[in-house]
Parts: sequence; C-alpha cells; structure tokens
Amino acid sequence: MGAKTKALQETDLQKLEKQRLDLPEDDKTEEKVAKKSWTIEDSESLYRIPGWGEPYFSINAAGHVTVSPRGDRGGSLDLYELVEALRQRNIGLPLLIRFSDILEDRIERLNASFARAIARYNYPNCYRGVFPIKCNQHRHIVESLVRYGKPYQFGLEAGSKPELMIALATLEPSASKEESSGTLLICNGYKDKEYIETALLARRLGHQTLVVIEQLEELYIALEISQQLGIEPVLGVRAKLSTKGVGRWGGSTGDRAKFGLTVPEILEVVNQLQAAGMLHCLQLLHFHIGSQISSITHIKDAIREAGQIYVQLTKVGANMRYLDVGGGLGVDYDGSKTNFYASKNYNMQNYANDIVAAVKDACTQGQVPAPILVSESGRAIASHQSVLIFDVLGTSEVPCQSQQPIEESEHLILRNLWETYTSIDAKNYQETYHDAIQFKEEAIGLFNFGYLSLKERARAEQLYWACCSKILNIARQEDYVPDDLEDLEKIMASIYYVNLSVFQSAPDSWAIDQLFPIMPIHRLNEEPSQRGILADLTCDSDGKIDQFIDLKDVKSVLELHPLKQQNKQPLSNEPYYLGMFLVGAYQEIMGNLHNLFGDTNVVHIQMTPKGYQIEYLVKGDTISEVLSYVQYKAEDLLENLRRQTEQALQENRITLKESQLLLNDYERSLSRYTYLVGE
Repeated sequence: MGAKTKALQETDLQKLEKQRLDLPEDDKTEEKVAKKSWTIEDSESLYRIPGWGEPYFSINAAGHVTVSPRGDRGGSLDLYELVEALRQRNIGLPLLIRFSDILEDRIERLNASFARAIARYNYPNCYRGVFPIKCNQHRHIVESLVRYGKPYQFGLEAGSKPELMIALATLEPSASKEESSGTLLICNGYKDKEYIETALLARRLGHQTLVVIEQLEELYIALEISQQLGIEPVLGVRAKLSTKGVGRWGGSTGDRAKFGLTVPEILEVVNQLQAAGMLHCLQLLHFHIGSQISSITHIKDAIREAGQIYVQLTKVGANMRYLDVGGGLGVDYDGSKTNFYASKNYNMQNYANDIVAAVKDACTQGQVPAPILVSESGRAIASHQSVLIFDVLGTSEVPCQSQQPIEESEHLILRNLWETYTSIDAKNYQETYHDAIQFKEEAIGLFNFGYLSLKERARAEQLYWACCSKILNIARQEDYVPDDLEDLEKIMASIYYVNLSVFQSAPDSWAIDQLFPIMPIHRLNEEPSQRGILADLTCDSDGKIDQFIDLKDVKSVLELHPLKQQNKQPLSNEPYYLGMFLVGAYQEIMGNLHNLFGDTNVVHIQMTPKGYQIEYLVKGDTISEVLSYVQYKAEDLLENLRRQTEQALQENRITLKESQLLLNDYERSLSRYTYLVGE
C-alpha cells in the first residue's frame, strides 16, 4: 500500500492515547477524572469528515451525523433520527439512503465551475456536460439527473445498447432544429448495426445523438446505414492518447487502451469520410484517461495533447464542434486532498479552469474556433448522494482480560508466559513479543502431543493475548513501530459482525480495495475505545472490510464504540449503526448475489420546507425473488417441503403442530428480506 504524499502527523485519538499511556499505573484513576472529555470535534478529526464530507456531512451537538443535501444553501437532517424513523416504517437494515438534492447540487456545482472558468478566460464557447449512465443506471437516479440537468442542457452518455434504450426514453427530444440547442446523447462503447441504426433514427425525433467511432468497423457500418436511411450522422472519434492516467485505471489508457483509435486510425477515418463526401459529419473528438484521476498534472497533460489533435482535425477539413474530455474527475474518499489513489489534489474549479484554459490556448495558437466543451463526470456527480446504513449484530473480542498469577506448581510453559507478561516494558516490548509467540507455539505443540490439558492450553492462550495487549499499548505511544509489530494492531482488533454483504453493496471494496469513508452515525460525543474490522454476513473469508481511510495512509482497523447491553439483557444490545459514505457510483449496480443476499432497501429522501419527504421507496429483494434469479420457484420449493412433512408425519418423526410451524416459517421466510431483521 503506497504512502500518501501528506504531512505525517498524529490523529487526536493517538495523541490522547499517548498522553494516557505516559502516566504511571498509580495515576490511572486520577487520569480518568482529569482526562479531557471527548468532543464531536475529536470525532470529526478522527473520521476525517471535513475532508471528504463537506459541504454535505457533519456532526451535531447530540453526536449524530447530519446531512445537508443542499450543501451550504441550508437545511439539514439528523441521519440517526432519519434511520430510526425509517425503521419505524418497517424499512429494515441494511438500508441505502439516496439524497436527491445532493444530485441537484452536484450538477449545479459542476456547471457553475465551468461557467466561472469560461468567464475567467473569456472562452468563446460553452459547456454541455453529460452523465455516463454506466455509473448508476437506476431509473430514479437517471430521471432525477435529467430533470435537474435540464436548465443546463445536461445530457447522457450511453456505453451499450441497453443504456441507449434508457437514454432515448428518458431524455426529452429538442423541439429546435438548431444543433446548438437540446441535450447531448453521446453514444460510446461497442456498436453493432442495430445500435447505430437506432442512434441515427433517433435524430428524426430531435435527439442530439453523437456516435463516437471507437473501432474502424463502426465507421463503415455508420456510412452504410446513413446511405440506406438518408440520415446524416454526427460522428466523433475516440482518441487513444499517449498520455496515461494514474491510479487503478491508469493501465487501461495509453497507446494500447481497450477503446479508441490511434492517430493513424483517426486519419483513416478522415480519409474515408472525405472520400464519401461526409467529412463535415465528423464533429467531435473524445478521449478518456481513466476513472478517479488523483493528480491534476495528468489531466493537464491529456488536455494539452487532445487540444492539438482537435486543432489538427479542424485544419484538415473536419467540421469540429465538440471536445469531449471524458470522465476522470475524482472524488476525495479519504479527505487528504493529495494524489493518493483514494483522493485528489485538485477541486472541481481547478479541473474546469485547466480544461478551459488549455483548450483556449490550443485553439488560439492554431487559429481555429473553440469547441463546445463536454465532460462525462459520473463518479463526481453520483458518489455523494448515497449512504449505506447497516447495524452491528455482535462482536468477537480478543480474550485479554486481567490475568491471575501462575503458581509454582503449574506447567513450565505457563510460568514462562507469566514471567514474560509481567516483565513487559517500553525497553523490551519487541523482544518479549517474540518470546510470547514462541511460548504460545510451544504450548500448542505440547497440547498436540498430549502433554498439556485443554484447560492449560486455554490458560496459555489467554496469557499470550494478555502479552499482546500490553505490548500494543506500549507500541501505540512510540514514534516508530518496528516492522515486526506493524500487524499487531490488526491481530488484536475486535471483529464487528455487520448486517451487510460486501459483495452486494460495496463490491469495489472487495475487488479493488477501494476505500470508502465508514463511521458510526451516532455516539460521536463518546470516545471510541475499540479498534475493529467489519465482517459481513456471507460465508466467505473475503467478506470483510479491513482497510479504512486515514490521514497518513490506510489503516487496518476502525475506531468503534463498545456495544451497549439493552435493558441489562446479556444477549440483547442497543442498536449500533454504521454508515458507508460516497457509495453512489458503481456500487449500486455492480453488486452480486453471493450467498443470495439481494438488493437492499432503498429510500429517496428529498428536502421540503417542513423537513423531508420520502420521494421513493424501493423495497429490497425478498428470498423468493433472489431464488427466482437462480431458477427456483417458491411454490415448487414449498410443495417439496410439504411432501417431506407429510412423509415425516406418517413415520411419526414430527407432530402435526410442528409440521405446521415449520411450513408457516418456511412460507413466511420466502416473502421476507434476505438480510437479518431485528424484532
């Protein structure tokens, strides 16, 4: 894991821990009284909310996360109270909450950034953005984006035939015949005859479809269909720039990228169109250097190269009118504002300024008209509007409670472990760590050969974990932790079992180690005394989250609160809610059905003068629905179980009452949520 380019400083929690551990043991009681009380500012710093959350997320005086869907224009909601109100409506967790007003705010901010840049540099043309549907294809999202984007002529980008079907039925055709009016529909991706034919025919309806040539074969298909239908296409070419992106998707760009044309191939397109008398149809240049570009330098380099290609295409006679800079506008997931892969070292205004300035310079130098600027920002538009809320079901702690002294009569290995435990201090903690490991391994070996009882082995393991706990407390206050102790924090972490499927709701966290901000949404006026990792409901060892955002790098544990017993019942805990933020891009559409955990419940929240309203409720999958995805019919399953109960009744292996209870439970479960539902 690469280190971030940022200042190396301690979090407030680490500072407090260091102050506590510097105190002598005799002063710990007094220290509890004198210790600085935990504040919501401490939680804001610990979970880095100002970095990734502004202007939408913060913490209120009650220690709850608040959401301001309209950004700095006013109005906020208490997220904890919202979740509680939704649960009272029998909407169970896990729960995806979409804030429609955030979508509107993101579109406004992007268009305002380009408007300011155009005014600043006296750019002689305009900006017309599009949203790439692949980022989030859900109907309510796309419809909201089209509605909110209408004042800005904000269009859509389709990367496949199904997405083209969505775009054509959702976008409103232009009533004007002027090409400069109406929203754009950029047609990307692999295309067959049917795709291109549909795109060209849609122009008869008033849709401003621009077919981007990504393979030479697509040009020949477009020319053939154009001749057959008598419809002139508006074409673009996607260029494979030599400039490569950075981060996880950097390898998908450059000369050997999956999509696009090399410069010789672009010239071949020009020659073919010229020979057909249709060079005027080539009007757009498109490029894409990858998703989540963390460094503004790479964006500048790409714009500089693309600007020159645009100028040269204009000079050879193409009727160039649009320059599409693709996606890549990043999201600051960890709030560090660096070129770390989960961050970005620029803001939206920097992005717009650099694009506008570079394109104007290229066109002025080349003495060609400046193009309409197009961007396909999906992640930066959609990420912030979705928050995934899930509850903690239970925890598994390392057994490191206080130890009773070992008697002289007890086994030597136990006496060795006890001596190691009592001798640990700041001078020898690294050495004693290795001693503890050695004695534990010897204890297991003795047990395996029958020289140690089960009770003695349990005692040995408890002493080992007690040693680790004591060593970890010392290591936390050191400026430098030896390499062989780096994993100790993770080894000692509690496991928090959460009502969630990582594979369904956060697939990028599993597949590409994408970082998302995760934190409790309440109790933030209390110090989180536990360190833990999150384990989901799936029967898969990969079904966990053990990487979390941090200031200096990626941390392997998350600071959490201990669960509280409800009504003093040992097996009943008060609800403890965690939120995963910035998950509105890709996560909602790329999830899978591992262990048959289906889609979660989804609510769309919209602000009103009186607070909020539930704009839409999309119920999550039931068990019968996910079973149908794998070709099971609920009625057939129920009938098979009924036959089994009848057979058991005849053989007196089950009572009639028990059989009815089983069948009722089975039938009821088929119609229930695939996740665990608290009573």
